[in-house]
Amino acid sequence: MSLSTHVLDAALGRPAAGLPVRLERHGPDGWTLLAERVTGPDGRIADLAPRLAAGTYRLVFDTASYLGPEAFYPEVVVGFRAEGAGQHYHLPLLLSPFAYSTYRGS
Repeated sequence: MSLSTHVLDAALGRPAAGLPVRLERHGPDGWTLLAERVTGPDGRIADLAPRLAAGTYRLVFDTASYLGPEAFYPEVVVGFRAEGAGQHYHLPLLLSPFAYSTYRGS
């Protein structure tokens, strides 16, 4: 299983470049950091996790670093469950100063 994401700035109508993203996995001792990346000029991170085992994960988007210190949502946390060998998970984030949405893409 693999994982990618991208962030689109819905207010400006362009990719959100330079936004830090963390991937964490939930286990018996709580959340463990697996990877940290920053979105590229196209707002994408293609290789966030080239190999995921089945389990519960979350992406933590550091939106304050992109929107500024007064961001209404200083971070966005998207939890998901990965299941099944050979699947690819693409989790986009649509972001604006006072709203966000996400979905499972392809």
